[in-house]
Amino acid sequence: MVKLHGIRKSFGRLEVLAGVDLEVGAGEVLCLIGPSGSGKSTLLRCINHLEKVDAGHIEVDGELVGYRRKGHKVYELKDREICRKREQIGMVFQQFNLFPHMTVLRNIVEAPVRLGRMSQRDSEAAGRELLGKVGLSEKESAYPWQLSGGQQQRVAIARALAMRPKLMLFDEPTSALDPELVGDVLAVMTDLARDGMTMIVVTHEMAFAREVADRVVFMDQGQLVEQGPPEQVLGRPSHERTKAFLRRVL
Repeated sequence: MVKLHGIRKSFGRLEVLAGVDLEVGAGEVLCLIGPSGSGKSTLLRCINHLEKVDAGHIEVDGELVGYRRKGHKVYELKDREICRKREQIGMVFQQFNLFPHMTVLRNIVEAPVRLGRMSQRDSEAAGRELLGKVGLSEKESAYPWQLSGGQQQRVAIARALAMRPKLMLFDEPTSALDPELVGDVLAVMTDLARDGMTMIVVTHEMAFAREVADRVVFMDQGQLVEQGPPEQVLGRPSHERTKAFLRRVL
């Protein structure tokens, strides 16, 4: 589903991604772990072409992200084409980014209707189904300010799913939540994984990574240091840098 080859990204003189190669299979759940500043979030943003890579290329479901290959040359897509491709990739951020003036249900149905993917009626029916999936059926008429942080994040997940994406990206989706609200969000993500959604998750929730991930990747200084099944990376890491990190967080 996802292929990254030789991905490099710098901000000024700071190299954030230093030649990343990574593949993620359809239906696989990949958890990215590592210290702050290791390049995890930037890697996610590159997959969605929210950040342009300096070198290398990314494919999602066999198509280049942000570019078109013609002969031996590669051309960047126009903004409208990039947005159309981005519809296939759902992304959930640390902050919820809900529209404050819209009800929960309208937050979910706005994009599919505005982009002509569904009629208003069909989109609302699908939106109610998604609200049931994230355990918020009774909140469809509420506004974001009337919800807890955990509830807002679950609405954000439902909104991303409303576009029926092939791939879901999660950038530390529980980091802005109070500890008692984290479990409900992780439960929704666990259900998504069990349903076969391809997911790349940047997380500090090691228990979630251990239980749900098919593979865990430890990043440091813009490189993939170690990867493998969660029981290996989290339980028996082979790299000293991974061991040092886990001693601090476990």
